[in-house]
Amino acid sequence: MNFNLSLITGISNLNLQFNICIHKSNQKMKTLVTGTAGFIGFHLVKALVEKGDEVIGLDNINDYYDVNLKFARLNETGISSNGITYNKLVASTKYPNYHFIKLNLEDKENILQLFARERFDNVCHLGAQAGVRYSLINPDIYIQSNIIGFLNILEASRSNPLSHLTYASSSSVYGLNKQQPFSTKHDACHPISLYAVTKKTNELMAHSYSCLFGIPTTGLRFFTVYGPWGRPDMAPHLFTKAIIEGKPIDVYNEGNMKRDFTYIDDIINGIIRVLEKPPLGIAEWSKDITDNGSSEAPYRIYNIGNNQAVSILDFIETIEKKLGIMAIKNFLPLQDGDMPITLADISEFIYSFNYQPIISVNEGVENFVKWYKSFYINKKYGSIITQ
Repeated sequence: MNFNLSLITGISNLNLQFNICIHKSNQKMKTLVTGTAGFIGFHLVKALVEKGDEVIGLDNINDYYDVNLKFARLNETGISSNGITYNKLVASTKYPNYHFIKLNLEDKENILQLFARERFDNVCHLGAQAGVRYSLINPDIYIQSNIIGFLNILEASRSNPLSHLTYASSSSVYGLNKQQPFSTKHDACHPISLYAVTKKTNELMAHSYSCLFGIPTTGLRFFTVYGPWGRPDMAPHLFTKAIIEGKPIDVYNEGNMKRDFTYIDDIINGIIRVLEKPPLGIAEWSKDITDNGSSEAPYRIYNIGNNQAVSILDFIETIEKKLGIMAIKNFLPLQDGDMPITLADISEFIYSFNYQPIISVNEGVENFVKWYKSFYINKKYGSIITQ
């Protein structure tokens, strides 16, 4: 078994190095980004197409939250809602190197056909059913989207070899882990929400496909991403909306919560660095002496965060200052599935990609509040948005 795995890994590494040589001589890549009507996917598409890469975006535009926001994001990248038809590529009117397709991750047949037809160099899989608390009441959709959907991406990548498959994991996988900061060197075997279970499962699935089929995979454990165009079910949006409307905001764990808030520009900068550097297997890898985020297969897991835990109360205070309005706080107990603190150890990420987050919470919140006002209050982006 070890011989076969080493052989597969060795062949994979030779093929990968060959692909990297090709890409260095021709810097324009063809990348599939899933979840492009979503927050992070939208920003990634803009960054990739503006640097000249060819991109196909994929999303099913579900109604987990207001689809007006999703359509507005698509519109910003030149994809009109009027032209969207299921399983049909739509050309961007803004970026000639961008196309979008509405497709369910669970639709295996059409996912396989898309990969076979387009022959992607890279895939960045950000599409998933999000939300920790929502998974408590709607567990089935997490299995379908996050497990079955990811399996289809892996199978398509197996049938149509890639240079690199990058995918979104989450800080929530650390669950009951009490060690701070959270490190990929630690085990993450005690998740406390089904959402976290699906993300940890994705990491295990990716490892098996890296081992068996030599697919270079990198999982990114995101830590509380925020910024303009962010999700309305996330704390910055919920807090800002309630403060403006003079309504109470729910503050869980009696305010004793800390989060490693990471601004969207820092996240996108990190993702692009990862896409351009597929992992190689570590020949001398041994679980006894090596961290849990690497393998003898071409597989890596990284934390990507801001490397500082900010009190929820301090974050709220920053929003208050930017709005010039005091919040009405409704203190509540810790919610099921919530973690009191998340703090990322990003030392491995810094070392591997020469990465450094640069946007402070003060600057990030200011940017978010400006966007929120322009989008929801001033209607800068045109369409009528209801919350």
